[in-house]
Amino acid sequence: MSSKPVTIGLCGLGTVGSGTFKVLRDNAQVIAARAHAPLQVIHIGARRDNPACDPGAIRVSRDVLAVARDPDVAILVELIGGTTVAKELVETAIRHGKHVVTANKALIAQFGNEIFALADKHGVEVRFEAAVAGGIPIIKALREGLAGNRIEWLAGIINGTGNFILTEMRDKGREFADVLAEAQALGYAEADPTFDVEGIDAAHKLVILASIAFGIPLQFKSVYTEGITRLTTQDVEYARELGYMIKHLGIAKQNGEGVELRVHPTLIPDKLLLADVDGVKNAILVEGNAVGPTLYYGAGAGGAPTASAVVADLVDLARDLGVGQSCRVPPLGFSRENLRELPIVPMERVVTPWYLRMEVEDKPGVLSRVASIFSDQGISIEALIQKAPAAGQTRVQLIVITNKAPQGSVDRAVSAIEALDTIAGKVTRIRVEALDG
Repeated sequence: MSSKPVTIGLCGLGTVGSGTFKVLRDNAQVIAARAHAPLQVIHIGARRDNPACDPGAIRVSRDVLAVARDPDVAILVELIGGTTVAKELVETAIRHGKHVVTANKALIAQFGNEIFALADKHGVEVRFEAAVAGGIPIIKALREGLAGNRIEWLAGIINGTGNFILTEMRDKGREFADVLAEAQALGYAEADPTFDVEGIDAAHKLVILASIAFGIPLQFKSVYTEGITRLTTQDVEYARELGYMIKHLGIAKQNGEGVELRVHPTLIPDKLLLADVDGVKNAILVEGNAVGPTLYYGAGAGGAPTASAVVADLVDLARDLGVGQSCRVPPLGFSRENLRELPIVPMERVVTPWYLRMEVEDKPGVLSRVASIFSDQGISIEALIQKAPAAGQTRVQLIVITNKAPQGSVDRAVSAIEALDTIAGKVTRIRVEALDG
């Protein structure tokens, strides 16, 4: 082992930053053995102190950019979040010849292409294992462990807050708003939960996974994003009756037309392992043409799990610094000249089965009119449930599972169904995925 430590500048002392500091301190011996050198935090950038993290004699700067400019820092760890100051911090560090480790999925998803190009120009590395799925080493698995495969598709539960909400709705019959309030009280959701419940957080993560899986540039603006705010306990229960669980998934697929990038609620068969991933846990299912399906499961957030991924990147960089060469694989797994500009498939041409729920008048001829509209759009029905009317009611719930159909055809069918005078309100639509290729 080299006696010369690898020097680290740690920016951010929140949950993940303090967790990283603790892991580096508590596991110093085994980390040094794996990195072939001690890893030493010599400069901390934090706007305020964290009572749970005592830096001792380590230099602390309120200006995080001072850490990026510190000539004694070899690797900068960015854990402040956001995309404004964080972007300036990372770019300043790169221009000062420092390697960077970050857990910032929004930064990588939105600005990764230019950050990686800048890092190439200055001969340094940017690592971001902690940006997706917390402590699950999914980026390393895609970039290195599955390097011999053509990745066909991946589907993941990559936001723990949404998964916690759907689990509570399924297991306890609770309403969305009630569970969201508890998630906020428990610290699973922010005071403004938009990023979690509207799918933006999952979209950031999906675009990173898709870029590595398919060798395409990062393109966050191309991801179709749909949240879980409109889901009801009715839909969760009806899905269960039909043999499905509702999960909020990020899905990336290659098809003959291009790449599908989509985040939305999804019915999946209840027999799948992915259907059993509950609470705040994350899981990603990946289909490789050689290996087949592989599943990656674990803690998708939290101080210690995410710190585990941050430190893994630090160990990789420290090993490479010790032998005087750059990291073994490019950030997205492909050299920049080998990234492909594949088209993103428009959602109206994405083909899946569908779950549709509608409130209809309980009278003869309604079912045949609905079935005729589906037939006119070339959509066949796989399963159908008509619930008995409640006492004194003249309307019933009609639940339909279709065979595979393009969204455009379903859009037209739903518009025609909603125009019928025997249909009350809007039709609820949720995509279905078998996740079998």
